[in-house]
Amino acid sequence: MIKILPVIYREGGFATQPFAFGGEEGPAAFDATVRYRSGLQNYLIDTGKEVILVDTGLPAGTPEESPDETTPIYTGHDVMSYMDALAALGYAPNQVSKILLTHKHVDHSGELASFPDAEVYVNEHELDAAELQGLANLVPVTFTDGPYKNFPESQEVANGVWFIRAEGHTKGNAIVIVEDAEEGLFYLIHGDVTYVDEALYANKLSVVFEDLGKARETMDRVREFVSANPAVYLSTHTPQGPENLAAKRVVDLANPPETIPVGEVTFKTRTGKYVCGVCGYVYDPAVGDETQGVVPGTPFEELPDDWRCPRCKQPKSKFNPA
Repeated sequence: MIKILPVIYREGGFATQPFAFGGEEGPAAFDATVRYRSGLQNYLIDTGKEVILVDTGLPAGTPEESPDETTPIYTGHDVMSYMDALAALGYAPNQVSKILLTHKHVDHSGELASFPDAEVYVNEHELDAAELQGLANLVPVTFTDGPYKNFPESQEVANGVWFIRAEGHTKGNAIVIVEDAEEGLFYLIHGDVTYVDEALYANKLSVVFEDLGKARETMDRVREFVSANPAVYLSTHTPQGPENLAAKRVVDLANPPETIPVGEVTFKTRTGKYVCGVCGYVYDPAVGDETQGVVPGTPFEELPDDWRCPRCKQPKSKFNPA
């Protein structure tokens, strides 16, 4: 019997409606006072024959953000590290045979180096990502198995486990669909097709994408798939993912989920470091950024207005204080 488990390592965060919904109309079209619950988890698939991870969380030691009223997304406070969360489920790194990478961002790829014996399946279009350099166990996926349902390109990586090209959020984005034949369910594990389930139901794209046209195509295909198949929707950035999994809650686009209010947010003393809310890159003033000529000792506030995240090229406005 196939088993899917969430590897939960942050909770208690939030994403604002402009961030989660504003990809096409623009953030100004939405209400910045509306917040949805956020957190961080990735997923484990135990087929009974092998253990497969979908993404590998943030690297240990990544500082938490310190949000304020203007923060667009706050991933929450640490529950434990990703590797400790994996151990808490009863699994060790040497049990993992495959890792299916939805995309390059560090909250999905951060602990890949901790699994040197696993095969890391990655969309061929993501191979040049800075986050993946130096890894000897990458398996480029060219999606040789043809269409899967309404998705044009797929590859079956284990019995009933499908890796599917779903680009837009990044140029090498992918999703994973797990078939549970016993219960007649499909588990759709995505990276960041949406950040909150409300965006899936409202048919809205987030502000984070590398190709808006392809992001729209992917959203349309996901919505078509969940309309035609009994699908449980498993997200990375919202506790709705583990909740859907625990309840085996099938998507019903005609009946959006009730939005549960965001709980109290804890504000912490700031360190001077800033974290990219998109890819997790940490700007440390003590180190600076030699790639853009920023000398050590430069506070984030003094970075040039045209400075960009060295990893994902997002502007300063996408960074949160840590």
